[in-house]
Amino acid sequence: MTTPPKAVGALGEMRRYAPNKHPAPIELRLSGNEGALRDPQIAARLASAISASSLRDYPDTTSLTAQVAERFGVTTDRVLVTAGADDALYRALLCYASGRNVVLPSPTFEMLDRYIALVGGELRTIPWTQPSYPLQEVESQIDPNTGVVFVVSPNNPTGGCCSPAQLKRLLRSANNALVIVDEAYGEFANEPLTEIALSSPNALLLRTLSKAWGLAGLRVGFAIGAPEVIEVLRSVGQPYAVSGPSLAIAVAALAAEGHWVDDYVDRVRTEREQLVQLLAELGQTPQPSQGNFVWCQCSDPHWITDALAGQGIAIRRFAAPLALQPTVRITCPGIDHDFERLSRALRQALRPEALLFDMDGVLIDTSQSYRAAIIATAAAFGVQLSASDVSAAKAAGDANDDWLLTQRLIGAKGVEVSLERVTECFEGLYQGTANNAGLFEKESLLPNRQWLEQLGRRFALGIVTGRPRRDALRALELFDIAELFSCLVTRDEAPLKPSPAGLELACQQLQVSTAWYIGDTPDDVHATRRAGLLPLGILAPGERPANASVLLQAGAARVLTDLAQLGDLL
Repeated sequence: MTTPPKAVGALGEMRRYAPNKHPAPIELRLSGNEGALRDPQIAARLASAISASSLRDYPDTTSLTAQVAERFGVTTDRVLVTAGADDALYRALLCYASGRNVVLPSPTFEMLDRYIALVGGELRTIPWTQPSYPLQEVESQIDPNTGVVFVVSPNNPTGGCCSPAQLKRLLRSANNALVIVDEAYGEFANEPLTEIALSSPNALLLRTLSKAWGLAGLRVGFAIGAPEVIEVLRSVGQPYAVSGPSLAIAVAALAAEGHWVDDYVDRVRTEREQLVQLLAELGQTPQPSQGNFVWCQCSDPHWITDALAGQGIAIRRFAAPLALQPTVRITCPGIDHDFERLSRALRQALRPEALLFDMDGVLIDTSQSYRAAIIATAAAFGVQLSASDVSAAKAAGDANDDWLLTQRLIGAKGVEVSLERVTECFEGLYQGTANNAGLFEKESLLPNRQWLEQLGRRFALGIVTGRPRRDALRALELFDIAELFSCLVTRDEAPLKPSPAGLELACQQLQVSTAWYIGDTPDDVHATRRAGLLPLGILAPGERPANASVLLQAGAARVLTDLAQLGDLL
């Protein structure tokens, strides 16, 4: 029996680049630092540059090379068009780092460690968590066997920068090494390093169309350096590294002078200052940034990342030891309404004004009442259902009306019964009759009353439930918790979830704009996200642990197994 061959040495142990991702649906992606080309008309005009020949023929970089050379005031033999700046980075390390040491301030772009390992270089890292480039520490690591020194400025993920004076000094100190000046975020910097890098024969300048230009999908970047360096890099890469359609669009973008870039850069510079201020106000520790992002040391980076994902926003979390302690990086959207959404989501995650609860399965155990009534009603019409059948139906969504859900489950077994008859039977079982106690008597309170009292001292508390108002009030009075909740929204006041109307009404009544809602079904999660609030899932009594993934995929920020865990988040 044959087996797959093993990769050579440490390569077999290397894992693919895969940033952490929350399973919630994401509408606003602020985790990758892509620029913002949001005008569909501009995108359509650029896409129209793709011709039949650009699809049919092997790509030719001549036109784009000439444009870049003219733009930066250099000769074409100093320009190499690459598949993003990543391609240029790998080529440079392959040529100048193999068997030599590489001085790299860290944390920085994560792929650099990988590339250095792949080419057989010796990595020498220097801590860089402050805004200013650690010049003295970098110089102390340079020796005759240094092949490459990195200046990633603005630095990803910290946003720190190297000053022009520092770069001039470093180029002299590292005169026998290649100094890679990675300016992927150069357009956002207060003091770009471009001019100094272009004037030094041992500097290699890297730029990209992915960030300020908003064209990350093209995978187009370029390197500018001494003709001898560029020729070496040209010889080790793929002959046709950049696709013809990408080149055609890049040519069109540069010909149009990227007139959208300046507005975007200006907007980002405003946003990053506002974002630093907001994060500081919310008790976090952001660092001043010169990129299109803000790097922040947080009290709980896992929670902030999950909380924003629950609101449809992706940000990037970094685990220690990359940054010495866990941090997050948040891309500035560059669009007014997206920044407003981000700001509200952060406030909601870190400073909620209210906590809203579903009733059934969250505050009250209804496994022996409402859910039992569904099973018993079906049995009355000759249909056998299990608790798992009910659980699966709730997890499928659009199942907040227990009467309608019961009729649907009965109908799925081939038995046709009117909603009126189903409701009558259900209510007789749940409410009870002269001869039989109602199933509602089997309900129990899930959280401790004292715990609810403590929450109520810190937050406005409300309930949004699919119960009729009479049933909800009876339960609150039975368990002596009515006075703890400042508002109660039932099916009598608002449409059932997944409509957001009930949650929106609750916020109006409480006069709050930020709130968390705790529910046990996808309908609860969908309604919360549509209302622009933060959704938390909880496993109702008797639910399988596997149902947590259903709630997370629906968009819950976290899934609790006990309401007491809410205190850890607060």
